[in-house]
Amino acid sequence: MKRLFTLVILFLPMVLSNCQVESKSVATQDEDLNTKLEGVIFQASNQYKFMMENLPENRFPKTYHAKNDKLETSGSGWWCSGFYPGSLLYMYEQNKDAVLLAEAKRIMKVLEKEKFNTTTHDLGFMMFCSFGNALDIAPEDDYKEILIQSAKSLSSRFDEKVGLIKSWDSRQGDYLVIIDNMMNLELLFWASEETGDPTYRDIAITHADNTIKNHFREDYSTYHVVNYNPETGEVNKKHTAQGYSDDSAWARGQAWGLYGYIVMYRFTKDEKYLDVANNIANLILDHPNLPDDKIPYWDFDAPNIPDALRDSSAGAIIASALFELSTYVDKKASKKYFKNAETMLESLSSAPYLAEPKANGGFILKHGVGHIPENTEVDTPLTYGDYYFLEAIKRYKNLSKSSS
Repeated sequence: MKRLFTLVILFLPMVLSNCQVESKSVATQDEDLNTKLEGVIFQASNQYKFMMENLPENRFPKTYHAKNDKLETSGSGWWCSGFYPGSLLYMYEQNKDAVLLAEAKRIMKVLEKEKFNTTTHDLGFMMFCSFGNALDIAPEDDYKEILIQSAKSLSSRFDEKVGLIKSWDSRQGDYLVIIDNMMNLELLFWASEETGDPTYRDIAITHADNTIKNHFREDYSTYHVVNYNPETGEVNKKHTAQGYSDDSAWARGQAWGLYGYIVMYRFTKDEKYLDVANNIANLILDHPNLPDDKIPYWDFDAPNIPDALRDSSAGAIIASALFELSTYVDKKASKKYFKNAETMLESLSSAPYLAEPKANGGFILKHGVGHIPENTEVDTPLTYGDYYFLEAIKRYKNLSKSSS
């Protein structure tokens, strides 16, 4: 969720060789987008400073309701709590604005207690997007201990009989696992590398392998939720809670799966994970319902396309993932992934997705979609949309810099 590794830099000459044979206009386009992104980071920093003025103490931004000009917040236990400090850190890394770093450190002190939280599968989102980024960008002595304890807490939700980390707690006889869970495995890989204890890594691999077996359809679209029998590990039911239907391709679910298996390949170099990531990427990019600006509808099978809502958060996650994936594949695939991610980034950096200054509650992106079936966070800003947008900018700029 947070690093662009050195092999990206080693791979860049291959990527650029594809671009250079086309025309000089490609290089000019890259230069123009980089210049544009500098302005986006400046505007984003001012947006978050505006948000800070309205954020209650010890609360985390969640979304914004334009109709009544209300910033909705959460406590530290909400699954999105790590994205706010993570976004602040990504911006600080690029502009060295001390105000942003100070705010990130302040709110992480509020977040720290969640390292003991064993009631959620989302500790990767909560703790690695915050303290994991801080360890790279502005490290302090206690960050490693916080992350190791977080990995211990996350591991407590793994059941050997089922072979998966439990997502949502539910009624007796249910063992619910959602595709989002793939995003939390990076914390476990980091913990094994840091401590030398292979247990965390083994849990991540077992979880990912069982997810391949049961979450994906033949076309590599994914169900959102798989309900297992906790006694036997057999599948009770497959369904989609936040998408249009049980058989539809919910856009953010496809994004979580794509990103998660790229992470799996990064840490293991096992080709089966790269194959899964490539198949998901091609499902998304070749889908007849993907719009020209590459920002997906909230569900690829939504019944009212082309009038269905877009999901900027899914677009941001996919763009960030594709930039990394472009460094692991052959020249033809790399070009495809990179150029599509670049188009997504260009789209998100412009109207109608990029918020106007001091609007949108201080969030950067508009038009995110959280949970249409429950009518929550519909066509609103979302903290994870901002976070992965900023990560995509970082990755794009690093790739461009390495190629120059």
